[in-house]
Amino acid sequence: MYFWTTLVLTLVIDRFTKYLVTTQMLLGQTIPLIPNFLHITYVKNPGAAFGILAEKTWFFIVITILILAALFYLAYTEGKKSLFLALTLGLVAGGAIGNLIDRMQTGLVVDFIDFRGIWPFVFNMADSAIVVGMILLAYHVLKSDKI
Repeated sequence: MYFWTTLVLTLVIDRFTKYLVTTQMLLGQTIPLIPNFLHITYVKNPGAAFGILAEKTWFFIVITILILAALFYLAYTEGKKSLFLALTLGLVAGGAIGNLIDRMQTGLVVDFIDFRGIWPFVFNMADSAIVVGMILLAYHVLKSDKI
């Protein structure tokens, strides 16, 4: 249950923030929240992290579906035993589905979080959930004698 709750909450936040950006901003527009530090910048990414493998939409769709199958399996088999693992897997799965929806709709992922001067790439809430989830998963694996 915690896996599904986290997945749905992550997905709703991702889809809602992308909806706000795409309906309230023009592509390429930037809004400084903290000038020269944090901006909301509407861009579309044709690839994965950092724009790698641009225009390989079908590759990302297939890989994401395979990863989601593994995440669902882990959530079903191991997530029931560990609240921490269930929450972690829910973050990664929710983020993966959020970006998968973008890729399936347009072939491009909507990005908008822009930390200027600190991080050179624009990203989104799904990316954030995936990164946080993977860091927590790595921590869990390193601290546990089994997944």
